[in-house]
Amino acid sequence: MNRALALHDLIVAGIALAAGIAAAALSRVILKWLGVRADRTRWSGDDIIVAALRALLPWAAITGGAAVAASALPLTARVERNVTMALTAVLIVAATLTVGRIVAGLVQALANSRTGVAGSATIFVNITRVVVLAIGFLVVLETLGISIAPLLTALGVGGLAVALALQDTLANLFAGVHILASRTVQPGDYIRLSSGEEGYVVDINWRNTVVRTLSENLVIIPNTKLSGTNMTNYHQPERQMTLNVQVGVGYDSDLDHVEKVTTEVVESVMADVAGAIPDHEPLIRFHTFGDSRIGFTVILGVGEFSDQYRIKHEFIKRLHRRYRAEGISIPAPRRSVVMQPAELPIPDPRSATEPMTAPTHHSPIV
Repeated sequence: MNRALALHDLIVAGIALAAGIAAAALSRVILKWLGVRADRTRWSGDDIIVAALRALLPWAAITGGAAVAASALPLTARVERNVTMALTAVLIVAATLTVGRIVAGLVQALANSRTGVAGSATIFVNITRVVVLAIGFLVVLETLGISIAPLLTALGVGGLAVALALQDTLANLFAGVHILASRTVQPGDYIRLSSGEEGYVVDINWRNTVVRTLSENLVIIPNTKLSGTNMTNYHQPERQMTLNVQVGVGYDSDLDHVEKVTTEVVESVMADVAGAIPDHEPLIRFHTFGDSRIGFTVILGVGEFSDQYRIKHEFIKRLHRRYRAEGISIPAPRRSVVMQPAELPIPDPRSATEPMTAPTHHSPIV
């Protein structure tokens, strides 16, 4: 101490510390009010910023009050330097955590806005958070007077060993980054792999891709497998698709009448069923003279992959009902089975054998 501690010093230090605590409480109240206002906006970024600042500003206010209180006390130069370093480190840690939350939240919001789904590509969020925390950690060490050059050198040497030990993990990490950067697959897309797995992409993280099937089960696919296999993305380049339904009518049917009736059914399905494309032009193409019917294809418009089952279900019901009302037959395949009478086998005379007789023994003449 440069001088003796007086009551005045304690009073000033107490007032400064109390002011910092009061400022922290006031900032939380103000930020809570701002959070309510931010919830009413369409942009999600303000919610993220306000939520992150609610953790930073109180700590900053308390740290500031503690710094003012320390400066009011008659401390030695060494103690004052250590206190300043400690308070600065606390403030940097709080700022680093806040910046990490803000940046990660903004990346999350950007991913959601790009994909338009609730799921997100957390691989970018995790990478961003790790980078921000690593930078903040190095700044804290530098603030505390610890040289980071040897640490960086050790990390460079040890990084090679870690990379060799985590080859599969790093391969999945870079495969996930490549998938997202190339935009071939995004969260919310419906995909089908050549190995049979299919469903909606829920998330792409640092190791695997999570796919939700239509039965609400989750399939976990390693990123390297996803990037190294044949895959069909039913949401790229657009979600709308066509659905082919095979139909057949009897040979005695008027094909012009069949086409007219089928077109009317397609138009009603496109207009009434959820997930259909109302402005889809009905397409009917006759293509086969079958064994018992004339086959043709009906092409329907579908909003996305999972809508096809509902649309096909409703189309078949309505088409069957309308065909019955119009007297249009849908013949079932018929097969004629001719039973030939079995012929008795004619015995081969050459194969007949003479009856065997017992050998005759002659007694010798004496």
